[in-house]
Amino acid sequence: MKLFARYHHKRKFLKDNRAVSPAISTVILTSAVIVLVLVAMVYAQNYLNVSVAQNEFSTNQQFMLTTGLQMDDVAWTVGRTQTVRYTSSFGKVAFDSQAINYSMEIDNGSGVFVPVPITLQSGIVLFNMPAKSYSLGNNYLQHIFPITNTSFLQQGPSAPVSYVYSIEKIPMSDGSFARVVIVPSIRMLSTYIGSQNYVEFYLPLLTNGTNRGLSQSVTMIGEHVTQYAKGGVTAVRFNATFPRTSEGFNSGFFPFNNTLVSNQFTTTVTFPSSTVQFYVANVSVSLGLYS
Repeated sequence: MKLFARYHHKRKFLKDNRAVSPAISTVILTSAVIVLVLVAMVYAQNYLNVSVAQNEFSTNQQFMLTTGLQMDDVAWTVGRTQTVRYTSSFGKVAFDSQAINYSMEIDNGSGVFVPVPITLQSGIVLFNMPAKSYSLGNNYLQHIFPITNTSFLQQGPSAPVSYVYSIEKIPMSDGSFARVVIVPSIRMLSTYIGSQNYVEFYLPLLTNGTNRGLSQSVTMIGEHVTQYAKGGVTAVRFNATFPRTSEGFNSGFFPFNNTLVSNQFTTTVTFPSSTVQFYVANVSVSLGLYS
């Protein structure tokens, strides 16, 4: 009786349709492991790409700062050429012409500002990294140089003639990017010679050069310098406007801390009756000019 019970139990076990063969179990386990490995590989690859893009962006912040400082060396020496190289797998440098307009008005003591009839239109240099590769977050802003005083008018012999900052502003007409931007700014100097006071202003204007795209580099060439002089001036007012506002290059993209009125930044400086000298340098900017 016991033997029959064992035999009956064995036959029942062999006919159980719910049982899984060892071969099928092995296939299921192997497939699960492969899926887990593929998911881990995708995650690791994405993490690696983000890390590389972040390092490249940080490195090219320094590159753009160097380029902005080199602009001062090039601008005031006609014919001087300076090439700055960079390396990036995700981003590239772009030049946007006619991005910002400066205008100047002077007061000779009458209390009335008179416009100075000179054209002060400039382009800007941008390092653009696609937001899909690396994102800082919409409306992100970091002042690189100068850090504290972010006026487009800087005073003193060591004042820069460019403003460098990082920004991400979406949407923009040219795409979604984390950017590092170089914008020309104005330097102001005051000197006395005898009893006469002189106030000098320096502004480089960036113009589009030859863009061959042969290498990852920016080449700046000092083209020419123009001087404007006027005596008996007691105040100067500068305005910054943006001709490409509709494309997103507006007052929100240029984060100056000057007075903002109707999408126009303005600042006024006063001083004793002085001779004002205004120097405007044209600097040609070429991308990838040399291989």
